[in-house]
Amino acid sequence: MPAEPVISVRGEANLEVEPEIAIVWVIVMARDADRHKAVDLLAGRTGQIGDMIKGYGEAIERLESQPVNVQPVFKDGKVREKVSGYLARGGFTVTVRDFAVLGDLVAGLANADMVTVTGPDWGLRPGSPVYRAARLAAAKDATRRAGEYAEAFGGRISGLVEAADSGLMGDTGRPRFLAATRAPVTAAADATPEFNFEPVTQTVSAQVDARYTMTAPHFGN
Repeated sequence: MPAEPVISVRGEANLEVEPEIAIVWVIVMARDADRHKAVDLLAGRTGQIGDMIKGYGEAIERLESQPVNVQPVFKDGKVREKVSGYLARGGFTVTVRDFAVLGDLVAGLANADMVTVTGPDWGLRPGSPVYRAARLAAAKDATRRAGEYAEAFGGRISGLVEAADSGLMGDTGRPRFLAATRAPVTAAADATPEFNFEPVTQTVSAQVDARYTMTAPHFGN
């Protein structure tokens, strides 16, 4: 008997969901003519910034320290034996789960001395159920497509030969935000700005290659 016909298809799914987390990168710096003083200044500042971030409690999902870097500073930027001072850097990677505090957090960090803030960058947790949902949707799409092909040939799918995960990828896009100060232009120089961040929609795509057997085709006249 001839082998059952086989239909090969690719199932695809694209899900658009709200982000689950926001990542903020914080760099703390200290500079002094004395190496040990620069390190001490950095230790004190990173401690203060870390305490400020921890003050947001459960709104912070994860707080991770970045590597510390201490390097000599040369006059006029030219490398030479005579050192004019030392620059020390450290910082944190902050994962925020409660977006309600995000604007206040970034504004507070941006207002601190010798601190550089980058973010937020929006994303999903590595174990997010959205990834599973995308894979299942792609598998269902593959089955639907195979069924449509089989029907077009006058048959129906009868079994699954194999399935292979073609790829899973997330496209977070670029973060976008609006920054504004409620104080008038003539406000004091130490007025703290307020940020209103708009979460960026996350697109999760999944693909699966699958092969199905089908019943004998029937071609009408």
